[in-house]
Amino acid sequence: MSYYSGTISVPWVPTRDELLEYIVRIARLKPSDVFYDLGCGDGRVVIRAVKEGIKKGVCVEINSSLIERAREAAEREGVLDRIVFMNEDFFRVPLSEATVVYMYLLTSVNRALRPKLETELRDGTRVITLDFEIPGWKPVQVVEIALPTRMAKLFLYIKGISDR
Repeated sequence: MSYYSGTISVPWVPTRDELLEYIVRIARLKPSDVFYDLGCGDGRVVIRAVKEGIKKGVCVEINSSLIERAREAAEREGVLDRIVFMNEDFFRVPLSEATVVYMYLLTSVNRALRPKLETELRDGTRVITLDFEIPGWKPVQVVEIALPTRMAKLFLYIKGISDR
């Protein structure tokens, strides 16, 4: 399990490697970006974003063994010094520094996170979700990707536009 807090739990299902290029493309990453992955698992999405040249990545993961795997992977990839690892409940982590947020959670968790996103994110922050929408927000872009076993969907939201 990647995330558990009270009655909310999310199983860890890694983002497929073949989706990473689509995620960084839809995020429109810039060198000044601070990229947060809420429920980062083994860190693969943040590691890829950092390797694309962003300023800083933040891995937020409640499962201590997964955050350790993420740290080890970042060290292997030579990007350990550009990623902050937070073994913490993402409902308790301040998000105001983020310019990009990635979430591969469940619709119910996205719904529960929505007030936090609306309160803490600055206008213009890009929020990308895989497969599960943020109820009540309107995506500015939806990308469907054919995988060998299923269709994947990436949703791009922009704080200040999608939440109005």
